Parts: sequence; C-alpha cells; structure tokens
Amino acid sequence: MSISEISISEFAALNNRIVIDVREVDEYVTGHVPGAINIALSELVGREDECGLGPIVYVICQAGGRSLRACGHLSTIPSLEGTTFINVAGGTGMWIVEGHEVTTGDTAS
Repeated sequence: MSISEISISEFAALNNRIVIDVREVDEYVTGHVPGAINIALSELVGREDECGLGPIVYVICQAGGRSLRACGHLSTIPSLEGTTFINVAGGTGMWIVEGHEVTTGDTAS
C-alpha cells in the first residue's frame, strides 16, 4: 500500500484542511499548525475512530516519519475506509522553517 504525501507548500495553500498532529503532547503545545488536533502516535491504537474527521485528513508530525506510520496504520482500519489519510512531508519542523503561522498551547484553535 502506498501512502499519499503532500509538501508543506502544497499543504499551506489548502483551505479548510483537517489535520491530526501525531507528536507527543509536549511537542504539540510548543507549536503546531493552527487547527491541528493532537492524537499522539503512542496513543493512536484504540483512538482510531477519532481520526475519521472527513473524507481527507492530513497527518503531521515533526519531520514526516511518525505521520507516515500513522497514515499506514489508519489506512488499514475498516471503519475508516471512506477516509483518505495524507502524510505531510517535512512535518511541523519544515512548516516552521518556511515561516508559516504556529499556534502554541493545548488547543486546536
């Protein structure tokens, strides 16, 4: 199975995107993509049904490795069959390097 990926510049150009940040809570609160919902990779098993938030869900981490693993896992869950999970290549680290807005704290807003 191949996982779709999107670059930071392509991702930044999207409107009304649904984003799950799979970094740990301490990483998330220090800075995340505005609107991203935090479900840490370490807590993902058992919380998969929380991830079916729309037809396309973008998954991000710090650099792209954990989010790629999360996409692979979520793509195997039968109850999420109608959702496409797309890995954000470069992750939050590249998002910050490219100068995009960052939200701090523990909320998705």
